[in-house]
Amino acid sequence: MTTVNADPQELAKFSELAHRWWDTQSEFRPLHEINPLRLDWIEQQVRLAGKEVVDIGCGGGILSDAMARRGAQVLGIDLASKALKVAQLHAIEAETPSIEYREIAAEALAAEQPGRFDVVSCMEMLEHVPQPASVVSACAQLVKPGGWVFFSTINRNAKAFLFAIVGAEHVLNLLPKGTHEYARFIRPSELAQWCRDAGLTLTATRGMEYNPVTARYRLSTDTSVNYLIACRRSA
Repeated sequence: MTTVNADPQELAKFSELAHRWWDTQSEFRPLHEINPLRLDWIEQQVRLAGKEVVDIGCGGGILSDAMARRGAQVLGIDLASKALKVAQLHAIEAETPSIEYREIAAEALAAEQPGRFDVVSCMEMLEHVPQPASVVSACAQLVKPGGWVFFSTINRNAKAFLFAIVGAEHVLNLLPKGTHEYARFIRPSELAQWCRDAGLTLTATRGMEYNPVTARYRLSTDTSVNYLIACRRSA
């Protein structure tokens, strides 16, 4: 029997909030606010128009939908059934072009369709699974030679604990309490090693910062809390 690389409690947590994914003032407001930053950063590395993209851990489809609107052919995958239904419903209502969703694990899709995609994105997801290195490996298998893989996650240090858990969940109430578990945060050096082990070459890293005074997010060189990584599979 194959063990699925997912935490039932994490899936239940996001399924419970599923109906609120597309409410820009809900618990998912931070995802809506950082989405243009993530999208533009991906586009700076690779032009999405005409590319075949898979979005791993797509949730309600915020990034998947945006990439499809940039001209990509997008497949969003997740294991949270309710979130996927919300994503599918939104795609129908918003008449999003070239998008589909599937309830399947990254590892299972990698075994089924290796080397199919030009671009693989896996954002704000690695810190929610029991074996993140396994997801990184699956992403590397899914991408074509010469293709791009993008990750975003949270660093593991005292500052990240203070900002991402104490600040975001308890002081500023940007996220529901219990959204993140400190032990699951991932240092950039760890993620970089998993990427190398999977045959990916790192090409760029960016930090993402939140200013509580202006209530705005921005990309920066500071990777001490939230950060993004771009990789390529060798051609």
